[in-house]
Amino acid sequence: QVQLVESGGGLVQAGGSLRLSCAASGRTFSSYAKGWFRQAPGKEREVVAAINWSGGSTYYAESVKGRFTISRDNAKKTVYLQMNSLRPEDTAVYYCAARLGRAFYTQGGQYDYWGQGTQVTVSS
Repeated sequence: QVQLVESGGGLVQAGGSLRLSCAASGRTFSSYAKGWFRQAPGKEREVVAAINWSGGSTYYAESVKGRFTISRDNAKKTVYLQMNSLRPEDTAVYYCAARLGRAFYTQGGQYDYWGQGTQVTVSS
């Protein structure tokens, strides 16, 4: 069983930055690929970024490429999402997800565990 707890969300002006963290329980953190997803009001959940078990392979949605960076620290059992140059359209609840396996996927249905979400609001 894996429990995920996100933190770091908040209110920021357009152009600003936030760093989301996702702390995991369990002894096999390094065996899980991780993903960050988001869901805005009235919209479907979408993948933002994903990272494989070692951190050596990553994926970014086109809308965040060059602005967001996903990383992980297996010793701290934490995955991060550094968000720079934030835009109002980035406003959403951001969720951390984990799947048992070394490779990441971009479909939410492939993930086994989810955090409770953290709100990110970007004002114009």
